[in-house]
Amino acid sequence: MAKPDALNAAADALNHLRDALDVLGGVPLTAETGRSMLTWSAHSTRTYIERELQAKTGRHEPTGQVVASVELNLVVRDFGLLERLGAALAAHGDLHIVHVAWLVDDDNPTWPSVRAEAIRAAVQQARHYAAALGGSLSRIEQLADAGLLGEIHEIRPVQAAAAAHGLARGDSGDAPSLDPVPQTIAAAIDARFIADAMSIDDT
Repeated sequence: MAKPDALNAAADALNHLRDALDVLGGVPLTAETGRSMLTWSAHSTRTYIERELQAKTGRHEPTGQVVASVELNLVVRDFGLLERLGAALAAHGDLHIVHVAWLVDDDNPTWPSVRAEAIRAAVQQARHYAAALGGSLSRIEQLADAGLLGEIHEIRPVQAAAAAHGLARGDSGDAPSLDPVPQTIAAAIDARFIADAMSIDDT
């Protein structure tokens, strides 16, 4: 297959998949559709020379064919679509699943309570240190997300609900596993405190 033909074949495969996504309510990813239940974006079109292992030489030799691929990113927020989406992906023999990930939005309502608990834990720890010196905690000097004060490894919130990446070539086989993976939400902070304590020389 010549390069123009390979590019046309990849475009056709992408169009067929987009038709299937349209049936599921999928929309192109834009600034306005970022929180839609199913979005897609296509990018990184590339071509390469196809190679096959030759028994005589033991090397991967060019076949004379050109292969084209397009990277496609899907984001799913409605778990009720997962079964139908998996079936739709499995029906496209030119789609190869590269990666599936389950993530948590950075504005998930759990974050404030988790961060508040991290702050309470830091304050309690500071009180223990001050008490060990025979003093008391006076005030918080600095408080920031972990890493911003340059001392503690940062635990960052992640951005999407789910993602699957694919290239428009390869064998899909059975429907890909789209079973949601439980997520653990954790928070870490950097904090500096001022304590009224006895002289270190007196300890």
